[in-house]
Amino acid sequence: QHDGHVWVHSEVGRGTTFKIALPVYRGGDIVPPRTHESISTALQGHEIVLVVEDDLSVRRSVRRILTRYHYQVIEAAGGAEGLRVAQDDLKRIDLLLTDVVLPQMDGHELAGRVKALHPEARVLYMSGYTDNAILHHGVLAPGVAFLPKPFTAEVLARKVREVLDESE
Repeated sequence: QHDGHVWVHSEVGRGTTFKIALPVYRGGDIVPPRTHESISTALQGHEIVLVVEDDLSVRRSVRRILTRYHYQVIEAAGGAEGLRVAQDDLKRIDLLLTDVVLPQMDGHELAGRVKALHPEARVLYMSGYTDNAILHHGVLAPGVAFLPKPFTAEVLARKVREVLDESE
């Protein structure tokens, strides 16, 4: 994004070195970071999103982003926990946002079980594997809502809104 470069050199027993090169700022307008006021109202929602992700840092980031866009977020660290939350929670679940690869139960199996409990729920899969790898290995069918990691806050918000707004 900034026309920079990152070099990584790693040797067993010696360690890892990262070199980061960014271009020199030469003046001009600086674009201020987005604030709550600059978040597009078109991407905001009020729906309940169950986020199932085994990586704590990713799960926290997703929760923080979706909360900023006014979604109600429920979290689970894995497939079995996500299913327990879906069973125990008396509220509706508007969207299941789940990683494809999870401990105990994969995202596809989880989605089927959650949909049986909450037929109104939409499903959005996310994965660090490319969509081609996921689709070609039969993990997800073509046409299924998929979000490749990593993603920006705006890309996540757009995809969530898109999936929630799709007509069945």
